Amino acid sequence: MAAPQMRSVQGAPVTPAEFHILLALADRDRHGYALMQQIAADSQRVVALGPGTLYGAIRRLLETGYIREAESQVDPDLDDARRRYYRLTPAGRAAAAAEAGRLEHLVGLAYARDLMAAPARARGGRR
Repeated sequence: MAAPQMRSVQGAPVTPAEFHILLALADRDRHGYALMQQIAADSQRVVALGPGTLYGAIRRLLETGYIREAESQVDPDLDDARRRYYRLTPAGRAAAAAEAGRLEHLVGLAYARDLMAAPARARGGRR
């Protein structure tokens, strides 16, 4: 098997679907359906990735080395043996952090250009 091609973290930001997957894998391994559920919950049901989008993004993330298949299932006694679990790699964590930083910068610009109200703590309010 050929080594995965690594995208430059600075050169090619991940797609929104890929970023959602990386975020969902940041705290634990998940299988495809669990990823779909976590992404829906994380986005307050605004984002619903269909199977084609989800598995296309998973394929790209596997090819770039941002995720890999996990060797073991979370609980084999409670799970379907056919499910494939995915795990975030160090490169994937770096890509997710870079994308979060890029988005943070854009949100800062939106605040600076009065497109969004500043959070209460930034205006001197209490936490």
